[in-house]
Amino acid sequence: MEININCDLGEKSKLHSNKNDPALLKIVNSANVACGYHAGDEETMREVIKISKNRGVSIGAHPSFNDPDNFGRERMNLSENEIRKLIIDQYEILQKIAQENNENVTHMKPHGALNNMACEDIELATILAKVIYEIDKDLIYLVPTGSKMEKAAKSLNMKIACEIFADRNYEDDGNLVSRKKPHALITDPEKAKKHVLSMVQNQAINCHSGKQIPCEIDSVCIHGDNESSLATAKSIRDNLLENKLNLKPLNKMEKFI
Repeated sequence: MEININCDLGEKSKLHSNKNDPALLKIVNSANVACGYHAGDEETMREVIKISKNRGVSIGAHPSFNDPDNFGRERMNLSENEIRKLIIDQYEILQKIAQENNENVTHMKPHGALNNMACEDIELATILAKVIYEIDKDLIYLVPTGSKMEKAAKSLNMKIACEIFADRNYEDDGNLVSRKKPHALITDPEKAKKHVLSMVQNQAINCHSGKQIPCEIDSVCIHGDNESSLATAKSIRDNLLENKLNLKPLNKMEKFI
């Protein structure tokens, strides 16, 4: 069975350090690179792309609301045209830098509040899916499993990778527990690795209540902004390999070739 590990990277800002990026890039298979709107800049993008190329890590754009003061985590209500411009501009920024290094952006994953809103709102999810499909129909769209984003992408017959979050708890509706709640994060690497292996093997989300929701799982997201991120990433990677799972970059998975 193939599985992918992805991580949000290049997110240097006043709210977040990118010190773990080089070490994380030795563990993960795909990098979701901040495009400068919630975090990062051209220097951090170049750094992540160069290391990713050397490590065989696939490169994805991680577009967000243009809101660096809040790390893209505050909800904003934008028009369809504003959303389109937001996604296209950030993709083009990253793709230009990737091509300077003879690489290409091969997947797309929205960030923060934009992602959370689209998980719940089919209209926004459809706008995002359409603009990503228009940019390049071969882009792999990395979406939270069971979300409105998955539904919208499937209606366009896009290349879809469904992800779970290694270090986050889930509500009974399949959405992530809000970061404002004390049990939102899973910071113990041992708990995280068991949480992930169970979900991947059972193809089901583990809710905080104990409920399980059957779903498709192609990828595991590890956030890079927790103190335990590096230990969690290593623990999850090693545990998946020990259990005979085949780790692949998104663009090398059989379903996308």
